[in-house]
Amino acid sequence: MNIYAEAVGKLKLAINSAIEKAISEGDLPQAELPDFIIETPADRSHGDFATNAAMAGAKAFRMPPFKIAQAITSHLDLEGTMCERFETAGPGFINFFLGSKFYSAVVNSVLENPETYGNSDFGKGEKVMVEFVSANPTGPMHMGNARGGALGDCLAAVLDKAGYNVWREFYVNDAGNQIEKFGCSLEARYLQIFKGDEIVFPEDGYQGVDITELAQEYADIHGDSLVNVSSEERKKALVDFALPKNISKMQSDMAKYNITYDKWFFESELHKSGAVKAVVDTLTEKGLTYEQDGAVWYKNKQVLTEKLLKQGKTQKYIDNLELKDDVLIRQNGNPTYFTADIAYHKNKFDRGFTTLIDIWGADHHGHVMRMKGAMDAIGYDGDKLNVVLMQLVKLVKNGEIVRMSKRTGKAIQLGDLLEEVPVDSARFLFNTREANTQMDFDLDLAVAQDNQNPVYYVQYAHARICSIIKALAKDGINPRKCTDAELALLTAPEEKELIHHLASYTNEIESAAKDYDPTKITRYVTQLATLFHKFYNACRVKGEDEALTQARLALCESVKVVIKNVLTMFNISCPESM
Repeated sequence: MNIYAEAVGKLKLAINSAIEKAISEGDLPQAELPDFIIETPADRSHGDFATNAAMAGAKAFRMPPFKIAQAITSHLDLEGTMCERFETAGPGFINFFLGSKFYSAVVNSVLENPETYGNSDFGKGEKVMVEFVSANPTGPMHMGNARGGALGDCLAAVLDKAGYNVWREFYVNDAGNQIEKFGCSLEARYLQIFKGDEIVFPEDGYQGVDITELAQEYADIHGDSLVNVSSEERKKALVDFALPKNISKMQSDMAKYNITYDKWFFESELHKSGAVKAVVDTLTEKGLTYEQDGAVWYKNKQVLTEKLLKQGKTQKYIDNLELKDDVLIRQNGNPTYFTADIAYHKNKFDRGFTTLIDIWGADHHGHVMRMKGAMDAIGYDGDKLNVVLMQLVKLVKNGEIVRMSKRTGKAIQLGDLLEEVPVDSARFLFNTREANTQMDFDLDLAVAQDNQNPVYYVQYAHARICSIIKALAKDGINPRKCTDAELALLTAPEEKELIHHLASYTNEIESAAKDYDPTKITRYVTQLATLFHKFYNACRVKGEDEALTQARLALCESVKVVIKNVLTMFNISCPESM
């Protein structure tokens, strides 16, 4: 039950009714009802809700907003709403103040539905796939993958809470050009073990230390058994040995990061099933391919130009994009990554997902439009593919950027981060900055056990409430169901502000789901912890008035429920003592 939305809905009906009465009695001229908003003022001393109905109606009614506000309020009846009074302010704002009915309803709603409070049917069960991380399996996962993992998993959790049918997927690029390069790199390092510097490492090979370590590991087990076989046989043996190890490490890192995928989808499945070739055939049948220099090309420029013109973009705008066609099949007969990616996204739609969400690095910005266009080209709705672009993350320690692991002397990997930083901190901190902003991840802050660390601050609020409840239990005071009259005793500004924030939780869930922005929820729960500490410092829970003590205890329980719901949703622990 969304008490906040219910309160706004009832208030909107009352305002519309007042406008209709004002028109019927001649206080306002005949005109179409204005479209207005009801919002929470930044300064709550101005009211719990405010509406711009008078300003919104100025054009239609051809009257000054202040006079329209007077006409509305003279016919305004708050009976049946959750507001107890109103006042006009400034050029014509109408401010509303909630009554005890609202505050008691919020606390009761939380305590009556502790497991599901905040849940919404906003998504109507729509099947949504969130694909995230999908790191190249030819090397270790890095800091970008750490951020993408936290953002993607927590976004999926928010969507689930908002009523979507959510599926998490990791796309493993275990085929194509990067695997060929992986094999060549492993082959060179393996042969160098036995033949030294006479073996030249490929210019475009993978230079990471992990390649050398994998080649050495194979040599330690199998010796020089591959030295005298064909290059193809050698590369296949090395890839077959190394790739499963890398993928297994990815899976264990994700598990350690508290991320569970519904499916690890392998690109090789698309090639084996003929799905990649089928995409090329489809585009060819539609007249959207051509051959040039021994390669098969996709008419990306034509497709996107037509799409953008339909959207009302000018030719000058389109020319500035410098659109180009894309290769689908290379001269050697192998499909490009782009071709496999089209097949993969087609496969997603074919599995019944109606909205696709991908978490990509910001360096993939140019890939977004052409992938949406490709979906349109093969007969799907490209606008149902939504890409969250994620900016770079920098590790900072003692105010300085950290690039190398002190333990290994190598570039910091996701696995290194999870050895140094609690998983709770990593998941929470990566969700304190919106994906489209660059982020400094402060290692000192992440391990700090004080209120400067946001996740510690929130967890501490939960533990503090648990401690309050235990202490009162020792004094023989145990929580019980409060009457509305008892909850009406919660009249202190700190109590009202805290309850108002609890009421907005479902709205925040829906807003975060709509904007694909889970950071809204970390901000919400951090503010909830702040408001709780403010309440606790201002209002003594245990007092001489038993009814007030129980009401405040119920409020503490409500805050505890919502903090636990958020942390549990984000797979972050919720300690009862710290």
